[in-house]
Amino acid sequence: MKKVTLIVLNNFTNDSRVLKEAISLKNGGYAVTVVALHEGELLEFETIEGIDVHRIRLKSRLWTKVRMVQILKYLEFIYRLIKEYRDIDIVHCNDLVTLPLGVILQKFNKKIKIVYDAHEYETETHYSKGVRKKIAQILEKRLIGYANAVLTVSDKIANEYVRLYNIKKPALVLNTPPLKEVEKKDIFRQRFNIEAEKTIFLYQGSLNRGRGIELILETFTTVTKGVVVFMGYGMLEPLIKEYAQKYNNIFFHEAVAPEVVLDYTSSADFGLSLIEDSCLSYRYCLPNKMFEYTMVGMAVIVSNLPEMRRIVEEYGVGVVVQDKSVDGLKDAIAKAVVLDKNTLAHNIQKLRLKYNWQEQEQVLLKVYNEL
Repeated sequence: MKKVTLIVLNNFTNDSRVLKEAISLKNGGYAVTVVALHEGELLEFETIEGIDVHRIRLKSRLWTKVRMVQILKYLEFIYRLIKEYRDIDIVHCNDLVTLPLGVILQKFNKKIKIVYDAHEYETETHYSKGVRKKIAQILEKRLIGYANAVLTVSDKIANEYVRLYNIKKPALVLNTPPLKEVEKKDIFRQRFNIEAEKTIFLYQGSLNRGRGIELILETFTTVTKGVVVFMGYGMLEPLIKEYAQKYNNIFFHEAVAPEVVLDYTSSADFGLSLIEDSCLSYRYCLPNKMFEYTMVGMAVIVSNLPEMRRIVEEYGVGVVVQDKSVDGLKDAIAKAVVLDKNTLAHNIQKLRLKYNWQEQEQVLLKVYNEL
């Protein structure tokens, strides 16, 4: 049985994509371990849904976050990784920051195969600027050639990687939810005492800048026939709570566990995914939240970005916001609420059958079986 180590530089408490990949690989006959960073009161060794997780406890973990010290922490992680995981068959590097770790492991064991899993357009992210961006570009250009397989999350990003690095087109493994029937719930209406005639719009996911949250808040200060629920966590949580106190059609709900998230998702009528065109990674993205909305049979309102627009228009599962303004979003909302429900249900079902984890899993296993 081939041994696979999936590396993440987080504490692995809320990484649904990596967990799904790990479970799929285990079910596909691989011996799988996820290696992460230890933090706080988390267990160093744990089994999550049948997957062995090792959170490496760094001696330098509590040191200051000055850049030079962060480099020392990274070097300590490398040392521990080499010491404990050089005898594996495949290293799965999640995001660019872990690709150097895979290349170093391969230097110590030439038989190790590298899978580079680019969860976004790694050198063109919202936070990649200046020196940081330049370093990322140099690293990826120098190291991507060591990868035996490359995965990414949208066709546009895959084509960019071919153009930039003259490599075989990366395999597309989208972060979609498992295909399953979800009985529609009414959690939000009951919890927030929302009237039956009010349409519920849901923003689900990271509550950070670059995702249209401020636009949604401003828009719903003047929407009278609908309410919006924000569910998640992030730096804009205080702002959302502030609006929720002032307006009776804006609500905040804390993030919930992955195993129940779709029950909450199904409690809304429309899903909002308004990623801003602030970087190429966002421009070419296909957010997993969009597929979570459709998995529960819900139509979506999305940004006018190439990949999101293509999916929504090709399958007829919602409305694209043509103008990124309050008037533009209000116009999209007005169009959404009059869409034919029977046609929507038919179209969403077609989308669900194609964009689900069972389909993505087949791509992942094919890549691994060909290594």
